[in-house]
Formats: sequence, C-alpha cells, structure tokens
Amino acid sequence: MQKTVSVNMITYKHESYIEQAIKGILMQQTDFDYELIIADDCSPDRTEEIVNDLIKTHSQGSKIKYFRHKKNIGMQANGIFAFNQCSGKYVALCEGDDYWTDPLKLQKQVDFLEANLDYSICYHKVQVLRNGVLEEDDITSEVSETTTIKDLAKGNYIHTCSVVFRNKLFSKLPKYFHKAPVGDYFLHMLNAKYGKIKFLNEFMSVYRLHDNSIWSSQTQLKREEIWIDFLKNIRKNFDSDVQEILNDQIKKYGGSVEKEKVFDFNQFKKIFKKLLKKIRSDK
Repeated sequence: MQKTVSVNMITYKHESYIEQAIKGILMQQTDFDYELIIADDCSPDRTEEIVNDLIKTHSQGSKIKYFRHKKNIGMQANGIFAFNQCSGKYVALCEGDDYWTDPLKLQKQVDFLEANLDYSICYHKVQVLRNGVLEEDDITSEVSETTTIKDLAKGNYIHTCSVVFRNKLFSKLPKYFHKAPVGDYFLHMLNAKYGKIKFLNEFMSVYRLHDNSIWSSQTQLKREEIWIDFLKNIRKNFDSDVQEILNDQIKKYGGSVEKEKVFDFNQFKKIFKKLLKKIRSDK
C-alpha cells in the first residue's frame, strides 16, 4: 500500500547531526502513514552506526529505509537515488544536518495539499542555526502566502527542509538535473510547473549553516559564476515567460560578477604598483 509521504533524507559525514535529524522526522504525529528514506553516500564516520541504532531502538524505527552506497557517488547523484526510492503520494525533504521542530509539520502541509489540488508545493518559515545561534531566515521575510513559478523564477525563497510536494516528477527529471550544481532550486522550479506554491507562516524546522557546506565554502564571486551558468542550463525547461524572468536573473548576477572582476583587477594593479615602487626604491 502506498505511503502518504516519503521523507527524503540524504546524508554524508553527519554523525554530529543525523540523530537529531531523524528524531525530528520520527516524532511526527499524523493520521496517515509515512516512511523515511535515508541515502548515505558512504560516510566515513559513525553516521551508519547511529542510523542502524535508531532503526533498532526507536519506537518508530521501522519507518526508516536505510541505503548506503559502497563508494561515494556525490550529493546530486545520491539525491536522485533517494528520490527514486520515494513511493509516497507526497515527498518531504530534510537533509541529514537539518532538523524539524514541529511534530505536526507533515500533518499541516499534507492537509493543505489534500484540500487544495491546484497547489503543487507547500513550504514554511525556518530558523537558521549559525554558530550555535538560532536566527530568523531572511529569504521568506517578504513572501506572499501564494506564489507561482513566475515568482520563484526571480530567485529561491524555499528552504529545502521546509518543503512538501506532490510526487509526480521523478520519471521526468531532465538530463541536466543529474549534474546541476544547485539541485533544490531546480527541483522547486520543476515542481512549480504543476501548480501554485503555498507558504505557511510558521517556524517548523531548522536549517543548519556550517563550514562543511559545499555552497557556503565558495567565495561570493564563485557562487555567482556557478549560479549564472546554472540558470542558463535550466531555462530551456520552462516556457517563454519564465525564461524571460530567468534571463533577468542572469543579467543581474552577470553584472555583479563583471563589477567584482573589475574590482579585483584594479586591486591587483594597485598592489603591483606598490610592489614595483618598493623594488625601485630598494635599488
């Protein structure tokens, strides 16, 4: 019998966080059945040991379906593998270093989607855990309760650990999805093709920001360069109106990158002139 929700959790080297992440899922109080899919990308730490212990000892441990790759295949490939294991009518996302805080989170989101068939996505506010301090997230501060793909095309405002969506997409993933550097935004955009987006103005999960994050470890210039290339690759999957909005994003970030490059070059010239002056004075 099909589960109502499959919770998709990818993990790699999350021994310090995985228990809290799993317990946030297993504490959910629902009038429907759900499963937790955990895909471990060959973690070299105690992640597997912690997961297996919870499967054996937690009262809801039987909800967990745990998969571990024999070798590391990369975050995007692992995410796609996990999606392919999700059989639920809906899919929820929570990576192994984030966690849920509201035991009624799934019930609230599924109730809304069940009652509103013209919506394909439901998400909510999150708190951001930065250096041990909980902060309010800034990407949902000015978002309307209902948005569409055209709003989302202007920039991402959906935290991965907050989203629940209808499970109708994964047989239709574009080829580029397998190598996209930013999987969550592309996924939200593809899902938004099937209906409107609902925002619940409640804090129900925590996004953990730390130095091990691949995206956070990049320089701002590098992130913008990656983002521009990413937008260029995904735009062909959408209609002309959405493509035009994505093009505006490309122009916006392209201008920032060019300014940054000019700034860097000017700084280099200043440093070079100082160095040359010093060399001449030493002679």
